[in-house]
Amino acid sequence: MKSTMWLREASRPFAARAARLCCLLACVGWANVLGGCAASEEMVTKSEGYYQEGVANLSGDRQQAFVSFQRSVQLNPNNKKSRYALGHVYALQGKLARAEEEFRAAINIDEDYSEAHTYLGQVLANQNHWDEAIKSYRRALTNPIYSTPDLARFHLGRALAHTGDFQGAMEALEDAMTVSPPNVPPAMTQLELGRVYHKLGYTVRAREALKKVTALDKGGEYAAAANELLARLK
Repeated sequence: MKSTMWLREASRPFAARAARLCCLLACVGWANVLGGCAASEEMVTKSEGYYQEGVANLSGDRQQAFVSFQRSVQLNPNNKKSRYALGHVYALQGKLARAEEEFRAAINIDEDYSEAHTYLGQVLANQNHWDEAIKSYRRALTNPIYSTPDLARFHLGRALAHTGDFQGAMEALEDAMTVSPPNVPPAMTQLELGRVYHKLGYTVRAREALKKVTALDKGGEYAAAANELLARLK
């Protein structure tokens, strides 16, 4: 169940990212793409074409998307978006070591690639490398133009809670709630906040957060988890 929920959480943010990835083409400078062992302009163009093809196929034909991303990287190893996309597919396949390699490769190309830092953190956390995951989330948040910081804050909060730093977890999760519009379902964040408040002994706050979950996720799995904890708080 834990593994299944993690895959769903990993794929939700990527679904939104995939829609934005095409927009990134206009924002990423050619200097980044052509750094190091530069590919020819023709190869860079073909690499971007395969990347676009992969994004278009990702929701309907993951295997074909995977092949397109591989071809993109073969043509231009410095295509950070294709590296990221390959990491995503590997993560969905449960090949976490391979996913980690691709995210690290993307970060080597662009050390300020916050999306890759955040996803790398998820992969590391799922391998129980919590301290490394926390560092990765924090690194993602050093980028002032990171467009979805609540993703890193949410996962940072969960990781800190796992390691017993409930005060830090509370601060990260409360910060995540300030991002509007949210990129993490509010019911998920409120559920984690409720759990952390409970651990800190803030019973009133815990009850308030959990009641919000039941209102936001009527009949859903988060509401069920919230109701279970609410029953223990009575």
